[in-house]
Formats: sequence, structure tokens, C-alpha cells
Amino acid sequence: MWFIPSSQGRRINLELTAHEFVIRAPVMQASLLQSSGIKKPFTEVIKANIGDAHAMGQRPITFLRQVVALCTYPNLLDSPSFPEDAKKRAKRILQGCGGNSLGSYTSSQGINCIREDVASYIERRDGGVPADPDNIYLTTGASDGISAILKILISGWGKSRTGVMIHIPQYPLYSAAISELDAIQVNYYLDEENCWALNVDELRRALNEARAYCNPKVLCVINPGNPTGQVQSRKCIEDVIHFAWEEKLFLLADEVYQDNVYSEGCQFHSFKKILYEMGPEYYNNVELASFHSTSKGYMGECGYRGGYMEVINLHPEIKGQLVKLLSVRLCPPVSGQAAMDIVVNPPVPGEESYAQFIKEKESVLNNLAKKAKLTEDMFSKIPGIHCNPLQGAMYAFPRIFIPSKAIEEAKAHKMAPDMFYCMKLLEETGICVVPGSGFGQREGTYHFRMTILPPVEKLKILLEKIKDFHIKFLEKYA
Repeated sequence: MWFIPSSQGRRINLELTAHEFVIRAPVMQASLLQSSGIKKPFTEVIKANIGDAHAMGQRPITFLRQVVALCTYPNLLDSPSFPEDAKKRAKRILQGCGGNSLGSYTSSQGINCIREDVASYIERRDGGVPADPDNIYLTTGASDGISAILKILISGWGKSRTGVMIHIPQYPLYSAAISELDAIQVNYYLDEENCWALNVDELRRALNEARAYCNPKVLCVINPGNPTGQVQSRKCIEDVIHFAWEEKLFLLADEVYQDNVYSEGCQFHSFKKILYEMGPEYYNNVELASFHSTSKGYMGECGYRGGYMEVINLHPEIKGQLVKLLSVRLCPPVSGQAAMDIVVNPPVPGEESYAQFIKEKESVLNNLAKKAKLTEDMFSKIPGIHCNPLQGAMYAFPRIFIPSKAIEEAKAHKMAPDMFYCMKLLEETGICVVPGSGFGQREGTYHFRMTILPPVEKLKILLEKIKDFHIKFLEKYA
């Protein structure tokens, strides 16, 4: 079930939810494949609703698949078809597994050598900022880590119940986890007029208002952003860290799109690095959990469910409780742990797989940058659609003008206006996107989220279809 966040954390259930809407896409696809099915004005359903890179045609990174294959079937270690650097990594991973098998349980925190590799990766990424493997937890994708951290942080009843600050628009994992844990959702709005920037004045407004009905203790930030695609500046991150330090908030930094930065002048800055550079008063006191995953970036390995979180400044007793909580699910998928290891320990110059690895990595990222610009340019030409620059991540979140006549018809169908728009888009073009109401948005504004993952030629067709549909939609309901 998906919910539209309201101003004070209560969730408004629409009669037709975004989840039910997305379910209709494969039903339509199945109908197209049946000769007896109802004829549609399109020949395929284009699922632009989810960031599933391989499902949209992206090719796997060869080296990652080689290492996981070797770990899965160690007999291949004798094969001359696999490079030595892949064999070396596979052997090291297998030595960390019970019985040298990927089929064994690992410690609940994950395989030790992989956590060491994650710590080394963080140190390289952040220019030498120290990372302790004991603060690394391998997870079932980033979502598993986010849910676990929220579970140990939420407590109290009534006005003392924990409030979790999330930005609007938001990724529905957060509202769903908050709802499941019966915590209080505290919304703060990103500044759409300023390329979805995060504004500390808005954080303070949301915090002060929330203190009347809950105890805000957690502040969540996604950078680069989902669904909005912005990349926060260093100054913005410094301001957020200072705010968290000042208000004693636990920071959650969702950084799964850290490799996906496209716009000139934009750069990914990890919260951990900036926190360290702000000095010991901040670095030794601000509690921070950072998250990464195999699912996004240039890898797109969603199905392996690999991820990690780094948690710093957690009280030792709370850390013990976190380890206990994680032990309930025994361990994250071991093949996902192996995939995560290759993300943080890829081929380096001088190794035989380096040239191919870099070629494949740069091809994926350059292609995504090209598609981000293509999408941004196309939306800028469509009357009644405004789209901020796609600085990073994998999505566009354009604002759409919906005439009052269409809004009234949507109400008659008990739908949010952008849900109505997206349903019409699906039924008339076969394009499946997600209405902005599934992510939250300012009252009176309407959006949809679409991924930029389809191949370039298919993306061009998709964008042309949206353009034609939108113009006809405006004419019909003018």
C-alpha cells in the first residue's frame, strides 16, 4: 500500500493507490500478447516506473559477474576462461565463508574481508577519512539497513513518540517503514524553485511544528535525490550537518546514487567526509548512518540485494542492540555480499581486467548522462511541463500542469489528479510512470516520476509519446 504524506505525518490512502496503478501495466502487456485481447493504441508497455537497470536493457559489468560466478561454482577457478584478478578476489571471498562455500551462513554483520574492503573503499572515496570495518554492516540492499536503523531509533508514546524527518518528495520506502513501525512522519519540503535544494529554514520550520505532536530524533536525506535527481552542494550538506548537531538529530544519508552524477559543476560529497572535515566537535558527536547498494550506480545489480551501511558515533549499548537485531535475519544474501565486494574492490590499473572494467563502467555512466540531458531538453520544450535539471540519480520528476476540468474528472473517479493523468498516459500510450502523489508534493502541484533507463532510441520514442499525449490532454481538458 502506498500513501500520500500529509503535513503532520498522517497518511492519506487513495482509493486507487500508486501500487495498484503500477500493477495494471503488466496486465496490459499480457493483453497485448493475446490475439483475442482488447486492441490498444500501442504495441508495447514501456515500464518507466522503476529504477531496474538490467530489466531496461543495461548490460551487467563483466568482472562483477565473473567473480560471483566463480564464488558460486568454485570448479570454474580452474578454467582458463576467467582472468586471474577475478579468481584472486573469488578465492579471498570464499576463504571468508564457512566451508569455503557461498551457501554457508556468514556473521550477521557480513563477511569480515568484505567489510574490510568496504572500509578501504570509503577511505579512498573520502580522501583518507578513516573508516573502521567494525562500523560496517553488510545489508540486503540499502533498504534493509535503513529499516534496521529506524527500528532501533524509534521509541516512546504519544507526544514522545519518535518523529522521523523525511523530505518531500520522498522515496516511499521511508514512509512505508515509518508507518510499519508506527513512528511519526515529519515532512520537510525540498525547494523545487531552486533545483530541489535542501533548505535549513524549511528543516527548522518542520522540526519546530513537529515538536507539538512528537519527538523528532531522525533526519533522512537522499543524495543524489530520488525521485528528484538533485545533487546537494557541499555548503548544503554542511548546513544540514550543523543543523543535526545543533538539534541532536541522528542523520541517515541514503547515498546509493553516489556514482550517478551528470551535470557539469555538480559533485557527490559524502556526508561522512564533510562531517569529518567540519572538525572533531562535529565528527565525534553527530550520529550518522550512510548507505550504499549494488542496485544503482553503474552496476544496476538490483536482484543480488547487496548493500552496506556505515554507522558512526553509535553508543556501544545501542550498537550491541543493532547487532542483535541484525542477527534475527541471520545474514544478508551471501551472493549479494560478494557482488558488493566487487563494487568496493574493482580492478585497479595494472590488473588484466582493468581496461574492460573501466570501458564498461564509463559506457554506462556516459550513456546515463546523455539520457539525462535528452530527457531534460525534451521536457523543456513541452508546454505545461517544467523539469529541473537532472543532475544525478536515474529519474526525472517533472511538474505537470493539469487543467481544472481534468482535476474535477479525477475527483469524480476518486483519484488524485496526477494519478488520473498517469492512468490516461498508460491507457493511451502504454507508458507506465509513477504519479507524484506517490512520493508527496506541495499542495496544488502535480508531478510524475519516470526513469531515464530505457535505451536511447526507446527513450526518444517514450518522450515523443509523452509530448503528444500531454498536448492532447491539455486540448481535451482546456
